[in-house]
Amino acid sequence: MPDNPYTNKLNKLPGVDTILNYPDVSNLEKEHSHDVVVHAIRKVLDRIRQGILNGGEEPQIKKIVSDIFMTVQGITGRLFKPVINATGVVIHTNLGRAPFGKQVVSDVQELITGYSNLEYDLTNACRGNRGDHVREIIRFLTNAEDAIVVNNNAAAIILTLNTLALQKDVIISRGELIEIGGSFRIPEIMAASGARMIEVGTTNRTRIEDYEGTIGPATGILFKAHKSNFSIKGFTEEASIKQLSALGKKHSVPLIYDIGSGLLRKPRGLPIKDEPDVRQAIEDGADIVTFSCDKLLGGPQAGIIAGKKELIGRFSCAPMMRALRVGKLTLAFLNAACRHYLDDEILISATPLFKMLERPVNELERLARTLQQELGTLRIDVVIIESTGQCGGGTLPDLEIKSYAVKLKPGSKRKKDKALWAEEIFKKLHFLERPVIGVLRKGDVIFDVLTVFEEDISYITSAIAKVVKEVNAQ
Repeated sequence: MPDNPYTNKLNKLPGVDTILNYPDVSNLEKEHSHDVVVHAIRKVLDRIRQGILNGGEEPQIKKIVSDIFMTVQGITGRLFKPVINATGVVIHTNLGRAPFGKQVVSDVQELITGYSNLEYDLTNACRGNRGDHVREIIRFLTNAEDAIVVNNNAAAIILTLNTLALQKDVIISRGELIEIGGSFRIPEIMAASGARMIEVGTTNRTRIEDYEGTIGPATGILFKAHKSNFSIKGFTEEASIKQLSALGKKHSVPLIYDIGSGLLRKPRGLPIKDEPDVRQAIEDGADIVTFSCDKLLGGPQAGIIAGKKELIGRFSCAPMMRALRVGKLTLAFLNAACRHYLDDEILISATPLFKMLERPVNELERLARTLQQELGTLRIDVVIIESTGQCGGGTLPDLEIKSYAVKLKPGSKRKKDKALWAEEIFKKLHFLERPVIGVLRKGDVIFDVLTVFEEDISYITSAIAKVVKEVNAQ
């Protein structure tokens, strides 16, 4: 019987014990447990064997050891890291959305390092409800009759649709069939909830008559979605919350408003006058408003359902609610973030996203000058350019924030391969213990100071200088 063509290659692979005796691997074993290193070796050898069986070549021992190091690092290293956001996008979904202020972290420290009355009623010395810790403040801030918290806004929408419109029609404008992010779309959420989506109107124009002409015995919900991550301009028309509320009451059909971006109310002095807020939506007649907590609210990832008490009671008792409820960390951070809304001055000074949105242009220019000067002392050539920041995170799509950025200039030796030079620096900054995330744009790497904090300038300076010198030395 002929030999398997891969047998010789497989037989040449070193065994686990042999690899453990290589100096670099034995040193690795001194830093980490024997079990972790052996697991990594076996995983790497399994991948190599599979590659050989698929027609690949056996790698050199140097490559095997390198892969083992990477595998061990993947198990033992801190992959979830703090980063510097120098992109100019305030609510950056990939970078954790709205950052917490130091006051919020301080407020919750005792709650998360010990025991708490999460589900304990201190007044009556009996079991309590975890939602009580945020219910009253949300009711006060939004003027809603009641509210519950789930793990994100998509969950809030699914719970609402499943509870109120299972196997019923949900009427929505074609212009509001939005994609929330990560390819998660309203039509898919509707289907997952068990509701039947009924589209009315056109992409750019949907009148109240379009809804009224579609309502029938099978209608369960009138649904409106805020176009928080895009805008349609020009020849447009849409039904208002007041109009839809009146129509819903006429036919005894609840109006659900997915406001998404999660602005509880409009603080004074911020460039968000055109953004709908939860309080106004409730006052205009929405029966239920759903929204995210980690966008314009400035809190943790969660979703809130606020509105009529009778409807909220139905959600609270729904079988799905147990799977969607949030834990003590979320409730602690949410309560702390909401308390800042009690005072506009505290809200802006203690909430990083609002602080960034109201930063004066001259302050941003000064920050860019400071970064330029500090880099200059280390002989890193940069130029200051005007930039345009964004709120991001699926919020305020039309808001352009005037900002400044620092752009790196290559030395004379690297001018010919400037784009490659910029890309190398951009990528290497990602591999630092505290990565600096800039923007790679048209062959340049830039650092927008809109989302940079004063206390981070020194670190950014040393990080950029270190990486630039490494790349230039290649």
